[in-house]
Amino acid sequence: MATTVEMGIGETGRHALELTGSERDYDELLALVGRKRFVLLGEATHGTHEFYRERARITKRLIEDKGFSAVAVEADWPDAYRVNRYVLGQSNDVDAATALSDFRRFPAWMWRNSDVLQFVEWLRARNDAHAYHETKARFFGLDLYSLRASMEAVVAYLDSVDPAAAAAARARYSCFDRVHGEGPEYGHAVALDITVPCEEEVIAELIDLRQRAGRLLSRDGWVAEDEFFFAEQNARLVRNAERYYRAMYHGRVASWNLRDRHMGETLESLATHLDRQLGQARIVVWEHNSHVGDARATELGASGELNVGQLVRSRWPNDSVLVGFTTHHGEVTAASDWGGPAERKRVRPALPGSYEDVFHHADADRFLLPLRHASTDVFRGPLLERAIGVIYRPDTERASHWFHAHLRPQFDAVIHIDRTSAVEPLEPTSLWDTGEPPETYPSGL
Repeated sequence: MATTVEMGIGETGRHALELTGSERDYDELLALVGRKRFVLLGEATHGTHEFYRERARITKRLIEDKGFSAVAVEADWPDAYRVNRYVLGQSNDVDAATALSDFRRFPAWMWRNSDVLQFVEWLRARNDAHAYHETKARFFGLDLYSLRASMEAVVAYLDSVDPAAAAAARARYSCFDRVHGEGPEYGHAVALDITVPCEEEVIAELIDLRQRAGRLLSRDGWVAEDEFFFAEQNARLVRNAERYYRAMYHGRVASWNLRDRHMGETLESLATHLDRQLGQARIVVWEHNSHVGDARATELGASGELNVGQLVRSRWPNDSVLVGFTTHHGEVTAASDWGGPAERKRVRPALPGSYEDVFHHADADRFLLPLRHASTDVFRGPLLERAIGVIYRPDTERASHWFHAHLRPQFDAVIHIDRTSAVEPLEPTSLWDTGEPPETYPSGL
């Protein structure tokens, strides 16, 4: 009797659609999207060139062929909004590299890389060819790490429209000045009772800003509405980031859920905002598989974690498509420790019996697998699935980067690229230039 892995290899061979680089590669995926409003595109690592490239190829077709109006990525809101201003022709930035300059916090290579640079320049050129604001494509961030940058953005906005309100915001946000450093230092100080929480102050500022909305939005024009929305989302981010950094010291699940709830709420706020301006907006999301794939289909979900994919499916059950990306081996841009330099590391071959191992034995090296056509029993699993974030530790490969998942309910489709290469940072380090020789890997798992 055939094993699950053997059946998976057979099912993959029957239903996989080879990717050849043709303009028609993703016809089947676009047919699956139909009139759905949300397409979530994942990645198995935060540092793989092919994942960025293929997401860009798909997104360009969604914008041009399906009328998608925005790209929302796993990046900080204020940093991404500078890019948004650039692609809309509303900034003084001379090129995409300059527009990406605010992405300096670790891991900068996630967005300051050659693939994102090319995509942002494409967005700008594409928008320049469209005279009407309604037909231009936008670029937004969903994440919440930018505590201080978002506070500064709120104050800067209020300085330009209401100096008295700006002074009040400065006074409230000065609560954080008791601690030197960024969000993690604040959370640590609160956990140790070195300082009191700033929860009341950040909530008061968000409420105050929203109460001023009517007067601040009385000015006419798209730009005025966009700028208020930008400030309001920054104020909401500060509130959620304050909670997040305190939760960091009370367990991983609590902080993870706060972060993904924030990203889900930001996506919903963004959809509502764009609906007012454009009619029914359609949005592409770029995030890691761990955020995009429905958490309820993974062992992480069984431990209490939720994620953006789950929230989107719950909020828009018939209006979303979730796409995962996998690889078997190759190279990746990642650090060895949090805050460390970008390195070009070799990705070890996938573990035997994993989904990636099943796909490795398929006839094609690069393919799209629409899971609605595949056998439910074969891809229900659970099998192992790999996740590499901004840190890759091959010395603890199994414990650090693998978890069990039920692929069929986790994603609607999977894109597999068997051998992948590292994304190129705009500022490569000597460690990245040199790369990591294979003999540095331990022999065991």
